[in-house]
Amino acid sequence: MKPLKEFTIPFIGLKLGAHHYNYIIEKAFFEFFEYEDFNDAHVNVDVTLLKNTTLLELNFKISGSVNINCDLTNEPFNQTIENNFDLVVNFGDEYNDENIDILILPHGAYEINIQQYIYELIVLAVPIKRVHPGVEDGSLSSEILEKLKELSPKLDNKIKEDKDIDPRWNTLKKLLTDK
Repeated sequence: MKPLKEFTIPFIGLKLGAHHYNYIIEKAFFEFFEYEDFNDAHVNVDVTLLKNTTLLELNFKISGSVNINCDLTNEPFNQTIENNFDLVVNFGDEYNDENIDILILPHGAYEINIQQYIYELIVLAVPIKRVHPGVEDGSLSSEILEKLKELSPKLDNKIKEDKDIDPRWNTLKKLLTDK
């Protein structure tokens, strides 16, 4: 995959200290990664690069919203997301990204591409179970919700089962409540 140029930070000419970068991530960014779970996206990414003499420290902070489909009703809704991540970039003999928090670049490297870190940070900020807020508070009306209510088990069946139990067990039930 060819890296996107706007997410490449040349650090070789930067002065020591903090440097700030801001990115607005839209749906086209996820199309580049062929990720189709988001209907739309508007995420603000703030990256702070702290350049030291021997290493780089990157701090990623994201906030915004992604439009996704509900797992229960398949209705689209905006899910707000927030996440942050710290990455330490060190220099060594060869490229190594085996550790999650540490990236080792070869000694001759002069730039770093952060698009993969931004992508993973946004995707991992979305909850695993995606439930429309209208489902949780009962304000959403949908054909699928009506069908789920219709097919859900009724409480009347449990009451009927209790009446069909042998009456000799009722004295044993009293023992449970006498504790």
